[in-house]
Amino acid sequence: MATRKSTARKRPEPRAAAKATTTAPAAVAPAAATPAGRFTIVGLGASAGGLEAFEQFFRAMPADSGMGFVLVQHLDPSHASILTEILQRNTAMPVVEAQDQMRVEPNRVHVIPPNRDMVIFGGALQLSVPTEPRGQRMPIDAFLRSLAEDRGDAAVGIVLSGTGTDGTLGLRAVHGAGGLCLVQDPATARYDGMPASAIRAGYATQVLAVDKMPQALQAGTRSLPIGPIAAATAPGAVGGLNQILMLLRSATGHDFSQYKKSTIGRRIERRMAQHDIEDAQVYARHLKEHPAELQTLFRELLINVTSFFRDPLAFVALKHEILPALLAGKPDGHVLRVWVAGGASGEEAYSIAMLLRELMDETRTEFKVQMYSTDIDDQSIATARAGMYPPNVAQDISPERLRRFFVKEEGGYRVRKEIREMVVFAVQSVIKDPPFTRLDLLACRNLLIYLEPELQNRLMMTFHYALRPGGVLFLSPSESVGSHTELFEPIDRKWKLYRAKPGIASTRAVLESGLAWAADRGTPAPPGPHAKPRESDLADLTQRALLESFAPAAVLTDLQGNVLYVHGETGRFLRPAPGRPSHNVVEMAREGLQVELREALHEAAAPGAPAVARTLHLHTDGAAAEPAVGLSVRPLPGAQGGAGLLLVSFRELAETAPPKPRRRPKGGAPADAARLDELRGELESARRRMTSMLEEQQASNEELMSTNEELQSTNEELQSTNEELETSKEELQSVNEELVTVNSELQGKIEQMAAMQDDMKNLLDNIRVGTIFLDRQLRIRRYTRDAVQVYRLVASDVGRPLADIRSELQGIDLLADAQTVLDTLVPIEREARTAAGTWYLARIQPYRTVDNVIDGVVLTFTDVTERVQVIAARKARDLAEAIVDAMDEPLIVLDGTLEVVSANRAYYHAFGGAREGTVGHRIFELGDRLWDFASMHELLETVLPREHRFENRVVEHTFAGLGRRRLQLGGRRLADPGDGTDLVLLAIELLDTKQV
Repeated sequence: MATRKSTARKRPEPRAAAKATTTAPAAVAPAAATPAGRFTIVGLGASAGGLEAFEQFFRAMPADSGMGFVLVQHLDPSHASILTEILQRNTAMPVVEAQDQMRVEPNRVHVIPPNRDMVIFGGALQLSVPTEPRGQRMPIDAFLRSLAEDRGDAAVGIVLSGTGTDGTLGLRAVHGAGGLCLVQDPATARYDGMPASAIRAGYATQVLAVDKMPQALQAGTRSLPIGPIAAATAPGAVGGLNQILMLLRSATGHDFSQYKKSTIGRRIERRMAQHDIEDAQVYARHLKEHPAELQTLFRELLINVTSFFRDPLAFVALKHEILPALLAGKPDGHVLRVWVAGGASGEEAYSIAMLLRELMDETRTEFKVQMYSTDIDDQSIATARAGMYPPNVAQDISPERLRRFFVKEEGGYRVRKEIREMVVFAVQSVIKDPPFTRLDLLACRNLLIYLEPELQNRLMMTFHYALRPGGVLFLSPSESVGSHTELFEPIDRKWKLYRAKPGIASTRAVLESGLAWAADRGTPAPPGPHAKPRESDLADLTQRALLESFAPAAVLTDLQGNVLYVHGETGRFLRPAPGRPSHNVVEMAREGLQVELREALHEAAAPGAPAVARTLHLHTDGAAAEPAVGLSVRPLPGAQGGAGLLLVSFRELAETAPPKPRRRPKGGAPADAARLDELRGELESARRRMTSMLEEQQASNEELMSTNEELQSTNEELQSTNEELETSKEELQSVNEELVTVNSELQGKIEQMAAMQDDMKNLLDNIRVGTIFLDRQLRIRRYTRDAVQVYRLVASDVGRPLADIRSELQGIDLLADAQTVLDTLVPIEREARTAAGTWYLARIQPYRTVDNVIDGVVLTFTDVTERVQVIAARKARDLAEAIVDAMDEPLIVLDGTLEVVSANRAYYHAFGGAREGTVGHRIFELGDRLWDFASMHELLETVLPREHRFENRVVEHTFAGLGRRRLQLGGRRLADPGDGTDLVLLAIELLDTKQV
């Protein structure tokens, strides 16, 4: 039956179809298919008020867009849905109810059935029976998450009217995958809970009215197939992309040039499509003119896709294998240092913190934890610091952890303070800012996949530099350490857990890299790739200078002696220094050149110094003589025209013929030879000392470098302390805000109490009941206005004993009764009369607080004078009726309309009838109209109203069933003592009982 119902849909009438087509925006060429043949799938989620939104959407959506649509609506699980029939009236596309394993097709609408969860895998819908309770299901989140994983940037998520927060986390997944996220404008939604939640979370690409969404949807998917920026092949597209990236770097300080072009290109295309711009250079000019759009683009490029315990089995391995191994054998006081790089809104950092807290509780040990979570998105960091997440996160967290580590608040769940205090959140870029060091655990998950391979390699070096030997690197399943097997060894290949190997290769690489933070704070570091002048410029500059100096072998260095360019054959003068590779010309100089070369560089580097020229001898192993070398150090202007370069040239000097020896005196040759040997020995000793000094200086340089690293680590610690202080400041501010909130609540309570007091006063004043409130000592607390009729009270009597006030009631002791009520807690009622004749009902009851504590008595006085009088009148009437009823003469009492009010027993005995047929009827209608004759009418309707009475009037009449009777009548008009109405007393005397 269900299959027949879903397939046998009625086609819309031609008029309706035509209307749907004409109200849609101008159709564009369907371009919703990706190069791989995948078409765009649109997931629409709604709750309360969603039916109206769905109808508006499909009335405006063309039937040939090339997209597939899947509707996820919160439906009653116990009733069949007619959503498909309703929506079929608003679109020419077929609308079907989804079935298990049904493939999503373009230009077709698929509707979730009742009481089913639905996800998509491989383009096919997977249905299952829900396992969560009815109020805890998040079907929109579940479907949009699966859609993002299945379709990537060909996924579109739309959140429409509804209450709650379902759909927010689903849009985050779609946004992270590069898809389009549309949210209904809350002002146009019947229920704005779901749209407002998605907007607050920052995952809405556009916020629109529903009827505007189809146009934005087509514009947003038009550039998906072969976007010029994503492809980045056309020169114009490359130039435009570079301009956009330069503008972003200038405005935000973050360089996206090393991000994958396919990732950022798609997102830039989304923004271009929303402004109907097709050329990247035009969009770059648009960014210059609209700084707000530049910030919006920056937020769009930030990829904030995370969740609590993402890849749960990876966190199981982390808890049971990695963390215990890290803590094993650690001394007391050891601080476990953890860094979550690219932590987004904090879910991953809090997940690790929860694992650490569980581990400490299970092992009954306490250890110090320093955990840092960083990201370049300041809004995400602010969210992480607050620790407030929507109710949807309950789908990712076990009930036990949810109860233990979260507090349920009105807007969702907040991480408990003990977990929040374990993590320090800070805005930091892993690319340009210094890393945290001496780490035990570094988690960087789903960040490397968005970066180019070159930047990935640099970050691997940085991560190894930041970790202790044996520290653990935690990546996502889609990432790896690549070719850096010399730095890391795998612990768990499936969940990408690696251990850092001991070594200093990463330290050297980091310090020699182009990262700005790796430079020495006191001495400029060797220029990185971006700091070096272009090699061709250096070559031209060097060649011109050498030509002026006969082109000797030379090197071009900076002021510190770091080699920038080499000209000619310098192997006779320079060689690679032993140990760590170095490009410093002093360290590379051969023996005999180092000291003089260092001094010459120092002299030439001074501002305004002339060229330095020296002659020195080069020590060559095995050579009979030491060759002479001419050293020249010449300052040169830098590439930009400023000072900062030195040209060091080496020139071999020609050997001169030794002078002819003079004739020496006999016996002098041995002395000269001895002196020569002595000088040679001193020179050799000086050389050894110089070599030792150079080695000591080199060691000192290494120590200074190590000290510099320690200072850098100390600086990081100070930075962390500053961040902790900032966090404490934010917590104090939060506490202050909470106090302000409490103060506001108290102010509201005061206003509420004042309003209640006004209501109570008006209530007591208008019920016209005198009330006196007494405490346990029978002192007056409060009284009402009508109480002064019983006690002569004035405002100053509040607080005085009631015994001091004279009562107007006679013959009653209310104070004794009040004390009895206090002792027995049994209420007492008394009726009493004042001297003026007013009767009151006095009630005495215990005074109970809201905690059911007896704290006095309440006296109320109700005026019952009228009731007493009525009772007295009723008693008198009853007495009179009893007297009348006892008389032997028939009597009838009539009211002003001559209806019978009562009749005595003598009447019923003489004329028959019963009370039910007599009382309430007119006298002329009694029996068979016994009294309906002329003389009776004259007496009652003419004589009595005129004379008010008649006596001894004799009449004769033949009564049906009684025969002829002769009667003597007497009548008198009376006033009813009860309500003052007129009554007529009719007396009947039978003069002759014989029939005539």
